[in-house]
Amino acid sequence: MSMFALLAAAALAPQVSAPEPATVTVTGRATLDNASVLRSAKALKAGEYMWAPQTAPAGPILMVVNLETQRAVVYRNGLPIAITTVSSGKKGHETPTGIFTVLQKEKDHRSNLYNSAPMPFMQRLTWDGIALHAGALPGHAASHGCIRLPAKFAQMLYGATPLGMTVVVTKREALPAVVPAGDVIAAAAKTGAGAPGARDFWDPARAPTGPVSIVVSTTDRALFVIRGGRIIGRATVGVNRQISHPYLYSLQSADSAGARRWTRIALPGQTLDEDMQLGDVDMTAATRAAIESVLVPGATVVVTPDALTDVSSLKDFVIGK
Repeated sequence: MSMFALLAAAALAPQVSAPEPATVTVTGRATLDNASVLRSAKALKAGEYMWAPQTAPAGPILMVVNLETQRAVVYRNGLPIAITTVSSGKKGHETPTGIFTVLQKEKDHRSNLYNSAPMPFMQRLTWDGIALHAGALPGHAASHGCIRLPAKFAQMLYGATPLGMTVVVTKREALPAVVPAGDVIAAAAKTGAGAPGARDFWDPARAPTGPVSIVVSTTDRALFVIRGGRIIGRATVGVNRQISHPYLYSLQSADSAGARRWTRIALPGQTLDEDMQLGDVDMTAATRAAIESVLVPGATVVVTPDALTDVSSLKDFVIGK
């Protein structure tokens, strides 16, 4: 990927409350599985999609958009529940690749950049104009950078997805592998990271609610906790191993006893035997306790080699170039 971006959430616009349909399919299949996803995706014609939410009725959602094939796959709880055709940015307005989170949702949005063009069921990925929304699908990249979706699919996706949903945009046809992972917070080394840094803080009152993202920079030796669109904490950490590309984890569930179930999303180009557990990161007991106090299912952890030293707000929270 040429860029890795993670932007945390902003204010939540009203969401569609209609229940998901049991099955919508144009490919003759009522369910999806990993083996059939690529084959089914290739069979779709421009404007077609498949929606099979009963494959995984609940759990965190991940969307993977492929710019080369002009297709997207939606996963819930690690299982594919939908595939669709898309239309991404045309030459000169290419859609950036990377890891994004949905920053804002608006059912009846209009473009601030292109003559108030309608962008129904908009889910914003960046503050400079990149979003998911319903639009025309001519069978090739044709937008000004946004990811256009079939109208009905965009509506169903809008109703099913939360603010903070992870969206991976890639040029590789291979699908990411979603595999179980250990508890990436509890596994953090217990030796601690030494004295707190001058810029460290913890203030969860800045954003009492909202989706949670944790970003660890191995270059800066710093950890950021983001909730509801604001940085609510920063901590100095120790790093026992340097990495060359980001690692992405998602919290699937947590029980009343504190046991958590995580998955690792191995991005295209990464192998399953590569792993970056937070056992390779040192943090103090206080830092770990603070993180655990805000973790909820759907939370994401990104461990990145990129520098984040100058981050002071989320307006341009970008990992990589």
